Amino acid sequence: MLEIKNLTCGYTGNFFIQDINFKVNAGEIVGIIGPNGSGKTTLLRGISRGLKPKSGQVFLNEKDIWQMSFKELAKTMAVLPQSIEPVTMSVEEFVLLGRIPHLKDLQFFEGKTDLIIAKESLRLTDTLTLKNHLMTQISGGERQLVLIARALAQQPKLLLLDEPTTHLDITHQVRILDLIKRLNRDLGLTVVMVLHDLNLAAEYCRRLILLKDGRIFREGVTEDVINYRTIEEVYKTVVVVEKNPVSAKPYVLLVSEEEIKQNLPDR
Repeated sequence: MLEIKNLTCGYTGNFFIQDINFKVNAGEIVGIIGPNGSGKTTLLRGISRGLKPKSGQVFLNEKDIWQMSFKELAKTMAVLPQSIEPVTMSVEEFVLLGRIPHLKDLQFFEGKTDLIIAKESLRLTDTLTLKNHLMTQISGGERQLVLIARALAQQPKLLLLDEPTTHLDITHQVRILDLIKRLNRDLGLTVVMVLHDLNLAAEYCRRLILLKDGRIFREGVTEDVINYRTIEEVYKTVVVVEKNPVSAKPYVLLVSEEEIKQNLPDR
């Protein structure tokens, strides 16, 4: 579904990601991880046409995204930013913005089909009861769910998320990522998401892309990427990696300097 070839992009006189190559198959959940400043958000912006490549190409269903119209791209790919400023409109009105790519030329108002799709998107994200609330009146966790509802209203095949759990408590983190996993399973939605938390990435993603200094340091299934040697080399901090006793996924444990001296002198 998504193929990135030799992608180099970034900001003039500032940071660039370089020579990025990977593929995402339909139905996958792929996580992008890495330290602060490693290029995670820059990569996501390059994939979503938020940044023009200095070199390389991004293909969506074998089409160069820069050769696609806005409507064509938005009907296939939906993007969730890290956060948005609350706007003074109802939740339902906000979700209906996701229908814009589907409006016909000279169509200025949503039709019956658009309203049905928006309602279903709210139902899928368990936010239907909020539809008449103002966006300024709901919590941060609810706002993230509504953002996902707006993306679903686009009826995309590919969903890109930039740190969807940032600033949320563990209840909302699990709620958001359980929803993403359910949408992937039930709707066949392909997902690429930037995650700051390594344990959430390991638990919810089938494959991981680890960035370091603007380049791919390692890519593969979760177990091949999340191990103590790799994490220590990239993040420059001592960790212990164990298996989650329930899911058997890798789980990263931090170790304080004092404990390192007492219990891990060789590290």
